Amino acid sequence: MIGKTDKITSPFSIAEARSLVKDLFPPNLAIYWTDFLGTYFLGIFCFQRVRGGPLWVPHQGWTGQWSQVTWFLASCLLFYRAAMFIHELVHQRNDHMSQFRHAWNLLCGIPFLMPLFVYYPHIDHHRRSHYGTHHDGEYLPLAHFRVFFLVFYLSWSFIIPILAVFRFLILTPVAWVFPAVRTWVHARCSTMVMDPSYIRPLPSPRVLQEIRWQEACCFAWCWGVAVVPPLVLGHSSLPFVIHAYLTGVVIVLLNSIRTLGAHRWSNQGGEMTYVEQLLDSVNYPHHVWLSEF
Repeated sequence: MIGKTDKITSPFSIAEARSLVKDLFPPNLAIYWTDFLGTYFLGIFCFQRVRGGPLWVPHQGWTGQWSQVTWFLASCLLFYRAAMFIHELVHQRNDHMSQFRHAWNLLCGIPFLMPLFVYYPHIDHHRRSHYGTHHDGEYLPLAHFRVFFLVFYLSWSFIIPILAVFRFLILTPVAWVFPAVRTWVHARCSTMVMDPSYIRPLPSPRVLQEIRWQEACCFAWCWGVAVVPPLVLGHSSLPFVIHAYLTGVVIVLLNSIRTLGAHRWSNQGGEMTYVEQLLDSVNYPHHVWLSEF
């Protein structure tokens, strides 16, 4: 993508641009499985080093050792990388990715309370007629907002993990009972977005079926975390909940900071051409190690 806002002086061909990178699009499942599982289980290892053991032992809490902070930050970075596979899976909706899709959802999406369905509307972010408009929930004209709003936007990181628990622990069973609530929950509380005014279109029957089993698993996970430790394992789940909340805050904050640097955020609602969308998007080809980190 283009890193300057200067006007293009020569014709730009979208077809030619696609042809230059077409060999990068076919997914290599061996790389997907190795990358995801290696990242995920290394994240689990670091997470357990923080808590002092696996989930069935009591959480050790804060021990006063700074190595615990190092393990915590490492687990957050690894879990963030594992979570971001959701982007690839939304773009790779073909059948040969189905096993990987289910594995990611069960190991990562559901325990992290970000099941795959919450990111389905991401495709609208890439439609020419939707990008940067009110149909695009992942866009706000941040370039025209005051700095205070950017700080306010980053502060959402402390609320989103709580809202995710509320969505799946409380709103999910209520939505199952009351159809009107079901419609509202889907439209307003079922999408990973930047724009809080975004209204998600109603799903097709097939997508609704996918949504129901995914949110049922999230509901069961939330109740399992709340009930199993005190009733089955004999210890409180509160230390784990605090640890998970802090992990969620860091992951959401990392993603929010990354998002601020992904676009120029200059569009104020009108449709944009493909070239204008390219100009509004940013790559960082220099400082390779910092960019990769």
